[in-house]
Amino acid sequence: MPGSPDSAVSRRAFVVGAAAAAGSAALAGPLAGAASAAGFGWSDDGANYVVDTGAGLVFKVGKADGDLTSLVYKGTEYQGYGGKNSHIESGLGTSTVGIKQSGATILVSVAHGTLRHYYAARSGENNVYLWTHKADSSVSATRYILRVRAGLFPNDEPDSYTYTTSTIEASDVFAKSDGQTRSKHYSGRRAVDYDYIGWSGGGVGLWIVRSNHEKASGGPFYRSLLRHRSADGGGLYEILYYGENQTEAERYGLQGPYVIALTDGGAPSSALYHGTLTTPWADSLGMSGYVPDSGRGRVAGVGIAGRNAAYPYTVGLANSAAQYWGPARASDGYFSIPRVLPGTYTLTVYKGELAVYTGSVTVPAGATTTLNTITVPASNDPDNASAIWRIGAWNGTPAGFKNADLMTYAHPSDVRAASWTGNVVIGSGTETSAFPCYLWKDVNSGLLVHFRLTAAQAAAAHTLRIGVTTAYAGGRPRITVNDTWTSAIPSPPAQPGTRSLTVGSYRGNNHTFTYSVPASAWRTDTSQYNVLRIDVVSGSGTTGYLSAGTAIDAIDLLV
Repeated sequence: MPGSPDSAVSRRAFVVGAAAAAGSAALAGPLAGAASAAGFGWSDDGANYVVDTGAGLVFKVGKADGDLTSLVYKGTEYQGYGGKNSHIESGLGTSTVGIKQSGATILVSVAHGTLRHYYAARSGENNVYLWTHKADSSVSATRYILRVRAGLFPNDEPDSYTYTTSTIEASDVFAKSDGQTRSKHYSGRRAVDYDYIGWSGGGVGLWIVRSNHEKASGGPFYRSLLRHRSADGGGLYEILYYGENQTEAERYGLQGPYVIALTDGGAPSSALYHGTLTTPWADSLGMSGYVPDSGRGRVAGVGIAGRNAAYPYTVGLANSAAQYWGPARASDGYFSIPRVLPGTYTLTVYKGELAVYTGSVTVPAGATTTLNTITVPASNDPDNASAIWRIGAWNGTPAGFKNADLMTYAHPSDVRAASWTGNVVIGSGTETSAFPCYLWKDVNSGLLVHFRLTAAQAAAAHTLRIGVTTAYAGGRPRITVNDTWTSAIPSPPAQPGTRSLTVGSYRGNNHTFTYSVPASAWRTDTSQYNVLRIDVVSGSGTTGYLSAGTAIDAIDLLV
């Protein structure tokens, strides 16, 4: 549910690259054919290994700690701010760093305890290829941050706070004088939505092209910070495990390549995108955990039956070691997921972001596993159930609800947000757009839904369902009907324990609460409205937007 308004999209189109937007680049693409370039090589200045790609890019790696200490493109230094370098997490500290050249490739290797990190350069390319091998939790997060000097790429985007210092939450959410909010968390993008992140200005583009995230956690719809801007400088990220809104355990092993790409202002070459990039030149470099394409397999499905044509479908593969995903073709549901590590995976079919089918598939190396047509049972899609009324659609997201679009790149207190309070009338035509996408115990708990029933409907018991996409501090809905019947307090489903609703993410674990409402709860006068009250209950959370809360997927009353 990527969700910025048109004006924000136009402002940001050049900084976040979607898979559908194949960029043209002013650089020698990966493997443009030239075996060498004038000046290609490396040297040792005493403190750093200095690598010259021979194409305008020179970078340095510290010999003591493996930090990227310099990134000079066409004579301009881009790396660093506040006395800090670019590195894994917040820096590894004392490490063993080595370098070797193999023909048209230079590889810098960094060893720190059980972690291995690699920088590679190719002759004639303005790219730095990076791999990270994390074997265990001795390094707290799997994050590479490219720190960029201030003043080179001015901007005022949702994921920046260059022009404000007023903190409204923790130390990382800020408010401008006009009431708009800014934070490094507000990328507005899911993992599936982008291929690269960065900035362009002054005839230079600086980008990180993401990896395939096979060792990340959270699946295709995971949201995390991608970049930030402040008065000190900017940061671009490759984040595989951040410990925020994580729905899966951390995965270990070699991840990459992700690429630092410099261009003459254009987007990075689409040949660098994770779906097209291959690195046969790296097969013999000896990187820990490296698996060449010959040691991987592919999964292909001939189609998916039982789909709702109004929604995109995604197929995901996941086990404890790796994750992958790919789109299902709109016409017939065909999908193909390449370069999969051998193993047995849970296969999940998502309608939007809602899982509607799960199965299992075993992938051998060097072969394609072809699956016959997958049929999604009608009962697996909640939208197929007959309903007296329904608010929203069962797609695993708050799409269409009030403020839903804004919340992926702004704080709930943002001046652009519509009021979080206000009740809903079924039959008004604005049921979904008037219903807030998030409910909090301390903000808008007690929201009312008014609806009428026929005599026959009022004479029977009915099931009411509330679907949620995540919850903060154990927030979950308790319902009251006509002030005469109140449900039990439901048990909280498993959800991430970190901030979510205030840092641009509704993504947690989709869950459906069901309530059996007896016939005695309904009003028998068909001219009167029945009144459904929804309260958020929890013994946790603080106040305001950090009180217990939940994000809504859909609400319906079944026939």
